[in-house]
Amino acid sequence: MGARQKILYNIRKAEIVQDSELFKKLTDEIWEFRTLWRNVHYRLFAFWDKEEGKVVVVTHGVVKKTSKIPAKELKRAIEIRNEYFRGKKEQKHEML
Repeated sequence: MGARQKILYNIRKAEIVQDSELFKKLTDEIWEFRTLWRNVHYRLFAFWDKEEGKVVVVTHGVVKKTSKIPAKELKRAIEIRNEYFRGKKEQKHEML
């Protein structure tokens, strides 16, 4: 099993079980999906789209090298989230 397989395994596990070791809230909107593989910390930044049901949208991932989340990565996740919902709003408006 490699890192990619471990991340996919954890995603499937999170669909079934709530595990605070896997999914951690960083801000009101952004969550961190966590995987540890061979002493390397992989992080996927994500948010919920409750309009679509229980959908988690992953913005991007990083290899975590320090104990703190880099501010630029958190900012990037927030910007991607805002762009996602802006695009959804525009699509709804175009359909009307």
